[in-house]
Amino acid sequence: MRYHSTRSHTPEVSAMRAILNGAAPDGGLYVPAHMPQIDLPSLARLSYPEVAGQLLHAFLPDFDQADLQAAVNQAYAAFDTPAVAPLARVGNTWVLELFHGPTAAFKDIALQTLPRLMAQARRQLTPDTAYLVLTATSGDTGSAAMRGFADIDGFSVLVYYPSAGISQVQQAQMMRMPGANLAAIGIRGNFDDAQAAVKTAFLQGEALTGKRLALSSANSINIGRLIPQVVYYIKACQELRDKKALLPGQAVDFIVPTGNFGDILAGYLAKRLGCPIGRLVCASNANRVLTDFLQTGLYDKNRQLVQTLSPSMDILISSNLERLLYYALEEDTQQVNSLMADLRQQGRYQLDKKPLEYIQEHFLGASVTDEQTKAAIRTVFDEHGYLMDPHTACAWAAQSALPDTSNPRVVLATASPFKFPETIISALHLPVPDTLEGMWQAISDVSRQALPAALRAVMDWPIRHTALVDKTEILKDIQRRTKP
Repeated sequence: MRYHSTRSHTPEVSAMRAILNGAAPDGGLYVPAHMPQIDLPSLARLSYPEVAGQLLHAFLPDFDQADLQAAVNQAYAAFDTPAVAPLARVGNTWVLELFHGPTAAFKDIALQTLPRLMAQARRQLTPDTAYLVLTATSGDTGSAAMRGFADIDGFSVLVYYPSAGISQVQQAQMMRMPGANLAAIGIRGNFDDAQAAVKTAFLQGEALTGKRLALSSANSINIGRLIPQVVYYIKACQELRDKKALLPGQAVDFIVPTGNFGDILAGYLAKRLGCPIGRLVCASNANRVLTDFLQTGLYDKNRQLVQTLSPSMDILISSNLERLLYYALEEDTQQVNSLMADLRQQGRYQLDKKPLEYIQEHFLGASVTDEQTKAAIRTVFDEHGYLMDPHTACAWAAQSALPDTSNPRVVLATASPFKFPETIISALHLPVPDTLEGMWQAISDVSRQALPAALRAVMDWPIRHTALVDKTEILKDIQRRTKP
């Protein structure tokens, strides 16, 4: 299995090299030269880690299979359930819980695995090279990347996050995360500012950091982040079939809270592998650039970013959409390159009718307001006793975009509600405690759920990372921190 950029079929690189590089040298994203053939029915009786090991080996055959399985087993041993991503029945809808990892967000599923893959690739390909893992985050990727890479030999991590707009818990996780090789830097700006600077850093490479360090990424632009996420779509379909909730001839509709488009793209890849998936609903908040694109084919980032109650989705440039364009354009890298040039130069591009119709066969877009998000949190809790975070609630509300069919529906729950206590307290009309610990206790009391152990320890850690830079100074900050 070889990989190449979405913007050029050459050069091709190995899976190990693609994962270490993070992004392709031309600014594109790595995609497999062909989709592997996987016998999905043969995976039906396997555990989650076993399915993950099989899938990763199909996409990453230059890794030793035993080493891959060991990496996956170690990664998911840190989760609070052996199911890793259990399904919960909530009324007539299923909720796929992806928040049982060590930072209580879905990013853990890939970011407990990716550092182990990168460490294996480094040992085999470049044992004398040190890597700087550059990461832009809208909230959850930062803490998950820091937790995953903490104290891993040969890797250091720089995380840039918007200092305003994320939750108290998200900020506390990054500012307090232990690890001698970690740094988290707040920026006066938004996620798109951080992501743009990180992409520029990749293009500058040695000119920015010197020859002492190689750059890599923990964002979902890294193919090693994306592939582990395919697993939970496959396992969810298998579990629904086992529960007789997915009948022959039916397909599963997934509703996905979406920012950078990686999570929902993993569902598309699962569908291409033969998973019985119907429509993938792209749930957005007030930053509806993806909703507009899916409805009209016009991607236009020339608009004001809005801070919402679902901060991990406060994004105007969804990087992984480039991979979907590659497939919708029948793997025509020249057309992808042209569209990305339009986006860089004009801040917008228009997709032609044929590729748009292809995308609309598989995807629907829906935009949800903050009021609808809070109403979903409150209604689902009142009617079903199930508490969800604002991103999951956004997806729940976006179900209305789906036509009425007999297909089972699965909402992806991407974070624990305890990560967003301010919004939960407001949505449930609870008295507002003075402290974070007080908010956690109030939520625990009303929901009869215990605070996840993954979050309980956070406030006991000392504050370690307090740096703050302007969005215009990110590249200079990277250069300063990487000087010998």
